[in-house]
Amino acid sequence: MEQAAPRLLNFKDPSIKTLHLTWIAFFLTFVVWFNVAPILTKMLTQFEWLTKANVKSILLSNVALTIPARVIVGNLIDRYGPRVIFSGLMILTVIPGLLFAFGDSLTVLTISRLFLGTIGAGFVIGIKMTANWFTPKYIGRAEGFYAGWGNFGSAAAAALVPFFAITIIGGENGWRWSLAITSIMCAAYGVFYFFAVKDHPESVDVKEKKGKLEPMPITSIKDLIQYWFWQFPLFGAIGLVVYNLHKQVVDGQPMLSWTTVYIMWTVLFLIYLMDVIKVTKHNLPKIKAGIPEKDKYSFANIGALNATYFANFGAELAIVSMLPMFFYQVFGSLLNANGDKIVTLEMAGIIAGSFAVINLVARPLGGLLSDKMGNRKKTMIFYMAGIVIGFFLMALIPQYGPIDSVTGEVTLIPLYNTVSWLIVSIVITIFASFFVQGAEGATFAIIPTIKKDMTGRIAGMAGAYGNVGAVVYLFLYTITDEKTFLFFLSAGALISLIYTLFALKEPEGAFEDYH
Repeated sequence: MEQAAPRLLNFKDPSIKTLHLTWIAFFLTFVVWFNVAPILTKMLTQFEWLTKANVKSILLSNVALTIPARVIVGNLIDRYGPRVIFSGLMILTVIPGLLFAFGDSLTVLTISRLFLGTIGAGFVIGIKMTANWFTPKYIGRAEGFYAGWGNFGSAAAAALVPFFAITIIGGENGWRWSLAITSIMCAAYGVFYFFAVKDHPESVDVKEKKGKLEPMPITSIKDLIQYWFWQFPLFGAIGLVVYNLHKQVVDGQPMLSWTTVYIMWTVLFLIYLMDVIKVTKHNLPKIKAGIPEKDKYSFANIGALNATYFANFGAELAIVSMLPMFFYQVFGSLLNANGDKIVTLEMAGIIAGSFAVINLVARPLGGLLSDKMGNRKKTMIFYMAGIVIGFFLMALIPQYGPIDSVTGEVTLIPLYNTVSWLIVSIVITIFASFFVQGAEGATFAIIPTIKKDMTGRIAGMAGAYGNVGAVVYLFLYTITDEKTFLFFLSAGALISLIYTLFALKEPEGAFEDYH
């Protein structure tokens, strides 16, 4: 039966009510996930033992465990439903949230931030919840709205966390309480969400699947080989984080010894091998026996969406983590008539927030265009091309300055040290953001149309690739300067665009009315 066109302010419609309650949940998880970025400069000032290299490592740790968390959560929600998993995640992550807020050592800050990164899996849960309530015909705009307004949480964190820390709470520990409050609010909403929503419309007959989780279904030998290939980077990215932790020094010693690094790398590889063997054993006999046509799907589409999400959401996670400090340091020499800094810590947070604030429009628009243009692949290619241009222009905002005499690092200064160039830089940032967020909306407009009963797992894998992208990009950030880093983001988008052009096939039934 055809679903009537949804109206976003029709709160009597259960699907609209669920959509709004779910994006708010996603919004709060993103506030908690990115609450650290805007106060990093404050932490550097307060902690004499904290270095810029440590800060980059903390940012990298913040996105690491989201990779396995999104894959695991993707499996759990297909079996147990999104309501209980989303609520549980929001409640449990208050523990690492408070540990980080009141941590006083690099070890505590790193470990708590690692576990706090699991809250990034909330995004995948909301994708499944939204897919449960909307038909393919409207899924693009519904997912785009959910993701766009939820993603705004990173912008809210960039602007509100330093505001509350400095202006409202104040004092040396204002930033700590500001972080703590965000975690407590998120946990409280998790309790509310559990009682406020349902997994499915009442008209849908759903038999809950309980018991043992099954491996991902694969429908051809070719797809099985692709699965082997796409699984490896999920573990490789965590291996990069392990290596980075080795480089962090605590009391004159590496945080992780080489022996520990080798052991953890070996464990990661064995887990990868066990997963590949398990999925192969589960699917190979079925493939040889013959898969019914109705159950077949192309894993190449999942691979293409992994690549796009690596380059768009991965870039977003990386850039919103470093953007407040980037603007604060690059435009630090820009002064007003009284000789005061124009780009203060609060101002840098607001400017950086402009990258995420465009989410409110750009990501829903990406989903809407995917619905309206009649070809989801062309929409995807259009947005990826915009990302290539946008990040290339952002790399032109600073130029190389003198070498820092203390650290030996190259400093970045604005291409033009004027207010006009600051304004142009903000416009360039918004331009890049428009295409990044739109591409994310276009990606998740496709995911529910590939195989509906696997939406959670497909969203989990593609979502995890957003974090693989973030880990890879932030690892590059730890070994390079911000200008080169932005060129890397542009190059990554270009590679993804080319791969998607050849690998992505337009899904069948991507605009149908069935529920």
